[in-house]
Amino acid sequence: MNIYKSPHRWLLPLMLLLLCLPFAARAQEVTLDLSLATPVMDAEKAQRAFIKIGLDGFERSGSGERTPANVAIVLDKSGSMSGEKIANAREAAIMAIERLDERDIVSVVTYDSRVEVVVPATRLHDPIPIYRAIRGIRAGGNTALFAGVSKGARELRKFLDRNQVNRIILLSDGLANVGPQSPAELGRLGQSLAREGISVTTIGLGLGYNEDLMTQLAGFSDGNHAFVENAEDLARIFQYEFGDVMSVVAQDLSIEIRCLNGVKPLRLLGRDGEVIGDRVRTRLNQLHSEQEKYLVLEVEVPAQPAGSALELAAVQVDYANLATQQPARLDGRVLASFSASQEEIERAIDKPTLEAAVEQVANEYSREAVERRDQGDVEGARQILEKSAALLGAQAEALSSPKLEAQEQEALQDADELSSEEEWNRKRKELRERQYKRATQQTY
Repeated sequence: MNIYKSPHRWLLPLMLLLLCLPFAARAQEVTLDLSLATPVMDAEKAQRAFIKIGLDGFERSGSGERTPANVAIVLDKSGSMSGEKIANAREAAIMAIERLDERDIVSVVTYDSRVEVVVPATRLHDPIPIYRAIRGIRAGGNTALFAGVSKGARELRKFLDRNQVNRIILLSDGLANVGPQSPAELGRLGQSLAREGISVTTIGLGLGYNEDLMTQLAGFSDGNHAFVENAEDLARIFQYEFGDVMSVVAQDLSIEIRCLNGVKPLRLLGRDGEVIGDRVRTRLNQLHSEQEKYLVLEVEVPAQPAGSALELAAVQVDYANLATQQPARLDGRVLASFSASQEEIERAIDKPTLEAAVEQVANEYSREAVERRDQGDVEGARQILEKSAALLGAQAEALSSPKLEAQEQEALQDADELSSEEEWNRKRKELRERQYKRATQQTY
């Protein structure tokens, strides 16, 4: 066909292609979603409000587009891991590695009284020697957890690249008893690794590990955390974790919230952050495809006259886009209006945002209850959970929220299960895992 003689045949497809190009570019960007639980507020009085800062990961169309991974599997092989535990750990690691391909880098580190690099960081051109090395792992010795994670990080650094997913996956069934062993020390290690672009996922196996240590290490590096009571479930958790690794679309997300016009930041819910004056800063290490991660900021708003509007906050997010391999920035502002009409105020309530805020407030109550229970104040812990249940129940009814209603029943059940010393170890691990997942919106 001679296109010069038939211009209309190619002109329309070309126009359609050009129209689609901006959409395709937008589709490869993280979305910033700012919302206010009460966008219309009571006039003439100071009050508190909840701002939700949501970040939505864009869709990646297929596995061919995914970001390459640099993964260090760090396995506890102390004496308590012998038998079925280490056997399940070996097979779970192999099954998970089978999901990767030659784009990816894998290392395997084991630790007991000492640390051993079983598989140095290597590209997955031939996985058979890696599987053979993993199957040769045997248990025995103490638990040098800090040194194991540090050695895993050293292997990652051999191929460290901000345009790939750099993650340590730590499995332990016991208490760290060689080298640094407190939650604070492991938290600082996680924080240090996060600055390098490394996240640490922690998997606690059985009932003998320290859940505070494991959640601190995961939390400060923005990794995942899982409590696995039975070794048979390890394969499922490893599969979830590697699915998570393979779906990352953005990294190094730095969030700054600047409160405006006399609005005061009170507390950040769901994330650790830094509050200095009218500014709040926090970060996320990674965001996954088609996933929302969010945080909730509680603020105090000064009294305003009816009929007025006020900008409450300006939000800026900087991140590394793994699809374009370029830095990107998002900006947005949060606006409220003020009314003397209660009907107008109630009609304007943003139900999904208020639901998220209530969920995070209840999560803080759960944390407080665990601390009170640790101090031996069972009754005080129960009262906190009952207070949480009352909040959840009232808002479940007001918002017609099955989600909050289910969490109300969960809080009441937690309150009933505080007394048993025999069951407290298990219950505490369940609570810490649930608190962590709710705060971070973990994908599994």
